[in-house]
Amino acid sequence: MYQVLYRKWRPRTFSDVCGQPYITKALQNEVRENQLAHAYLFIGSRGTGKTSCAKILAKAVNCLHPQDGDPCNECDCCRGIDDGSILDVVEIDAASNNGVDSIRDLREAVNFTPAVAKYRVYIIDEVHMLSDGAFNALLKTLEEPPPHVIFILATTEVHKLPATILSRCQRFDFSRIAPEDIAARLQTVANGEDFILDPPAATLLARLADGAMRDALSLTDQCLSRSRHITVDVVAEATGLAGREHLYFLSNAVHNAQVGAAFEEINRLYAASQDMGRLCSEWLEFYRELMLCKTVTAPERMIAATDEELQRLKKEAEQYDLPTILHAIDVLKATCASLALGGNKRMEAEMAALRIANPVLDDTPAAMLQRIAELESAVAQLFVEGVPTSKSTSGAAVETTAAAPAAKPDEPIADPSPAAEAPAPKKSADPSAPAATSAERPFTDWPEVLARLSSSCPPLYGVLEKTTAGITDTHIIIYTSNPLFQTLVQNGSNKSALTSAIAAVTGRQYRIGIRAEQTAESPEETDPLKSLLQKGIDGGVDVTFS
Repeated sequence: MYQVLYRKWRPRTFSDVCGQPYITKALQNEVRENQLAHAYLFIGSRGTGKTSCAKILAKAVNCLHPQDGDPCNECDCCRGIDDGSILDVVEIDAASNNGVDSIRDLREAVNFTPAVAKYRVYIIDEVHMLSDGAFNALLKTLEEPPPHVIFILATTEVHKLPATILSRCQRFDFSRIAPEDIAARLQTVANGEDFILDPPAATLLARLADGAMRDALSLTDQCLSRSRHITVDVVAEATGLAGREHLYFLSNAVHNAQVGAAFEEINRLYAASQDMGRLCSEWLEFYRELMLCKTVTAPERMIAATDEELQRLKKEAEQYDLPTILHAIDVLKATCASLALGGNKRMEAEMAALRIANPVLDDTPAAMLQRIAELESAVAQLFVEGVPTSKSTSGAAVETTAAAPAAKPDEPIADPSPAAEAPAPKKSADPSAPAATSAERPFTDWPEVLARLSSSCPPLYGVLEKTTAGITDTHIIIYTSNPLFQTLVQNGSNKSALTSAIAAVTGRQYRIGIRAEQTAESPEETDPLKSLLQKGIDGGVDVTFS
């Protein structure tokens, strides 16, 4: 009868255990020096060698001819433990024997001396599954067992164990096995089983195993059912890495706000009997891979993918920013939690696509961060490209072009006031130059301009009497909260008076910009992000006026 690889290639000595050198060395030394503890606790994720080390330790302490702390695997005790004929080594599954009665039976059995072996060894797997009563029944026996008894407890969830149990055991933490160690072990198995395993395929299997040697051997078995020559393509086909086009399609659709296309794809997958929970889980993992590609220099260490698929993921990640990816991850995490509670699964998937495509519909912190990132991008775009600022935004800069009286650019502007002496002529700046190219500074001659307006245009002076102004290379920016100013300055005579007064003081033509002074928040302002954007603009962001 065929025996699966993970059973056939289970380690038989400490030196065979893959990826746990510190633990195996410590156990070897204890056996060799005969300094054995009465209770051991092996902790680690699945497939890292806990049960294998427990069985090797049970053989080593009972071996008739130990070899430097390792069992010989040839004596009657070693062979009997391997085939289960020696009843002095008892393996208990705590998941199915988790009651008080099971532990009471164990307490009675430990009082009997071994029938054949030197020690009675109790291996309790998944010990965290024991009930509170069973743990309490085990405490005293675990603390002071008979000298011929050794307990070996194994668990994947150490946080579920009482502190009283932890304090009575010698603890060993098994780490996840490194991908390179798994790949090397798989090549050893391939040589022993006479099949061909390409090195890239072995590396991919090691990544997919996620640190578990047993998972890697099970995946290898799965690949062997398709071909005795395991390549990257065979691994991709056997493990389901191929055929992820729907994830790319959905992500691109929601990224480009094409919600209809995303809904159609979800409906197609639903009609093809695709489980919506599995779809959301795969989609969540896809965004995790994009996040790693954006943030990690060597994502191949944490992403189980072929080299070709990894390059495609890196290229796809370039189209996203981190706030967008994190927002999608949060939405899909919440969707997976909702799917576990029941309800209409297709609707949950559609709502997830809608929230990812439109962060404005989502009030989670990640969605707010996404909207802030978009507003920051819009402000940066205004600075770079010189796009006009919207006049409808509350408090935003609004400009009216003030056409000065016709004058040659190289000639000085005539002073309308006969009492004032015209300053030296200055060459007019290029009116097409963007205002954002120079820093804005206070216009210290603004009082003099107001003094000229008091005589040339008293109504306009009355509106501007208590205002201030700034200056750039091309603009005079007037700060006022009076809504009448824009109406007054649009009048031809008032506009001419203002530009003439400015030209008389500065000796050159300037374009006029209007910026609202900071006032109390408008009652109509409902979106806090618009307010944040306005604060950025009013706080000194250079904005080009047109």
